[in-house]
Amino acid sequence: MNMKITVQPHTISALVWKEDTWYVAKGLEVEVASQGRTKKEAVQNLQEALELYFEDTPKDVLKSIMSLSDISVEHLPIAHA
Repeated sequence: MNMKITVQPHTISALVWKEDTWYVAKGLEVEVASQGRTKKEAVQNLQEALELYFEDTPKDVLKSIMSLSDISVEHLPIAHA
């Protein structure tokens, strides 16, 4: 008897920026980050790190983590002395 288990994909938001010659990708919902020499490589490395991070996470915990919506990046001017 073969049983096929289907895993429902979840979505994590990521912020990606360049530091010197490396790109950094950080998950916004969890404290997981990775890096790469290109933006694409940083995102792929983050995806792999997230899959390992969530490998043994129960579904109900995943649902509570994946609850952010309408995410945006805002640039705020800061006055300083």
